[in-house]
Amino acid sequence: MRILAVEDEDKMAQVIKRILSEHGYIVDLASNGIVGLQHFNENQYDILIIDVMLPGESGLTLCKKIRETDASIPILILSALDATDDTVRGLEAGADDYMSKPFESVELIARIRALLRRGSDLKQNTILKCNDLELDLSGRQAKRGGKVIQLTLKEFTLLEYLMRNQGRVLSRSQISERAWERPYDLNDNNVDVYINMLRKKVDKGYDIPLIQTVVGVGYVIR
Repeated sequence: MRILAVEDEDKMAQVIKRILSEHGYIVDLASNGIVGLQHFNENQYDILIIDVMLPGESGLTLCKKIRETDASIPILILSALDATDDTVRGLEAGADDYMSKPFESVELIARIRALLRRGSDLKQNTILKCNDLELDLSGRQAKRGGKVIQLTLKEFTLLEYLMRNQGRVLSRSQISERAWERPYDLNDNNVDVYINMLRKKVDKGYDIPLIQTVVGVGYVIR
């Protein structure tokens, strides 16, 4: 497994590389967004780790540029910015997960493994359908009414979980445990943020909304 870490602080970059290398990952480092994008375009990576506050070009801009050409590669933002608004901006820029500094090495490895596992799960040769919405798991592509919908890996994973449980109301706890592989925290709004992002891509512009809120319970697609 090969990982690209885009981090401008050399000491932090070396810490990240050491932790990942100790767990058998091959790690390339980039000190800014321009070099990071160059590495991404020239090499094949299994996952990207990106800091937000980078010189010249922010990590959020880098995420957006990468998502223009690759909607499925897992992206983990690792940043000292830990406010809810910072997390939301990171996720909206295309990141699949957001982790704040300082961090525990065991959690970093766990999150990377979870993202890689979710990406591997998408390789099943199955097409899920709900009304005029189709999810091609082998091709990692979503379509509604024949129009392609660009989804990040996390959005794809969330939509797959909803569609595999079509007609069944899923609680925030169930969604969090499946898509994030961690217990739901009442102070964590990741589930709501991602549902809203998914709605904008799946339902906006269509007469029939497929992703619905069940007040006091959770969400359902039908």
